[in-house]
Amino acid sequence: MSKRMAKKLYESELMILQAKLVDMQAWVQQSGARIVVIFEGRDAAGKGSTIKRVSEYLNARVTKIVALPTPSERDKTRWYFQRYVPHLPAAGEIVLMDRSWYNRAGVEHVMGYCTNEEYHRFLHQAPIFERMLVEDGIILLKYWFSVSDVEQEARFKSRAKDPMRRWKLSPNDVLSITKWEDYSRAKDTMFVHTDIPESPWYEVDNEDKRRGRINMIAHLLSKIPYEQVEREEIEIPPRPASGGYERPPRNEDTAVPDYVDELARHGKDERIASKKGKRKRESDAAAIATREEDTSAA
Repeated sequence: MSKRMAKKLYESELMILQAKLVDMQAWVQQSGARIVVIFEGRDAAGKGSTIKRVSEYLNARVTKIVALPTPSERDKTRWYFQRYVPHLPAAGEIVLMDRSWYNRAGVEHVMGYCTNEEYHRFLHQAPIFERMLVEDGIILLKYWFSVSDVEQEARFKSRAKDPMRRWKLSPNDVLSITKWEDYSRAKDTMFVHTDIPESPWYEVDNEDKRRGRINMIAHLLSKIPYEQVEREEIEIPPRPASGGYERPPRNEDTAVPDYVDELARHGKDERIASKKGKRKRESDAAAIATREEDTSAA
């Protein structure tokens, strides 16, 4: 198991890498490059949190996150890859896929959501489909986030207790604990059929999320042939003299209330009450001590 990365080192290195991601995005826009990054892995492997760090300072009009829902009944009647095609990048765009067409090789196969015929057809067609993308000029990077069974279970339990992240936990997630080896075999088979020279799989050890994020972003940057782009400096012009405009009166009925001011007042009241309570507790404690001294003296 990798040693946990120190928080201070993680935060400083993350900022450096995120600045490089901004530089890379500028090159993508200028050069017209098209990039697809696939994030795959077990449930709770840390795909979403890594995507968040990759995209945090990027332009949402340039870098798009794709996380498709389960296929509709109409989707099920179409060519399997068809619903992913509209999300492929145009010139100057980056697409980050939070899961991808590889759902068929993983959860759909393990949970019985596709037939054996559909599964084997996917394993045959995926390399062909990806070669077409690469031949057309798309930079395609595929990452598998790896995590141990012990760490996965710990993350599930953490999510179950956290009201802010409980929504991440689905019945399929919990069921995956009982199908650990089935998922392992499915991943191994997927790698055998789809780890091709044109679009190889890169494995990220994400037992420690900090270490995994830094390693993944650094690797991503190393695989994209971006160059530093000279960006035109923008000068802020001086504000012109007033032309006599007067702002109309504020409409109190439609103005958003100052909730922060209420918080401040409420907080001040609480602090006053807390100080009064503290003084009372101190006074009571002093009175009790005095009585005890008087009793012992008697």
